[in-house]
Amino acid sequence: MTGALGPLATESAHVALTWLRDNADRLKGVDAGFDRTTDVHVHLPAGGQPKDGVSAGVTIAVALVSALTGQPARGGVAITGELTLSGALAPVGGIRSKVLAACREGMTDVILPRANRQDLNESFGGALVSGLDVHYAVTMDDVLMVALPDVLG
Repeated sequence: MTGALGPLATESAHVALTWLRDNADRLKGVDAGFDRTTDVHVHLPAGGQPKDGVSAGVTIAVALVSALTGQPARGGVAITGELTLSGALAPVGGIRSKVLAACREGMTDVILPRANRQDLNESFGGALVSGLDVHYAVTMDDVLMVALPDVLG
């Protein structure tokens, strides 16, 4: 793990890798023993901005699955959420600013932990930007069905 990662972001990357190891046999195109034959390096470029928090855990897991399968994740999809070792998604903060940033960057879909549904409703009062599809995920499988739909076996 390299880049300007704080301890929480580093832990999130480790959780993503552990989840991947534990679930590799269920993912099409991922060798169940990949960790014995493949070096995995997660680098989040500094860009002058330290990164910390748990919000990127799910996104890191998607990036790892994409890299190991050779399948690009769907474009136009913004993802946030804390990944647990069991593959569940835990809620994260800053939902309003994250959804606004996704809109500003032209995303068509956003994947959020289902536990953040109320935060989104409170932030936008039920009037979300048109053209943005929100997917509420409970597990990493829910995320993969949207971001990398062909990898679940």
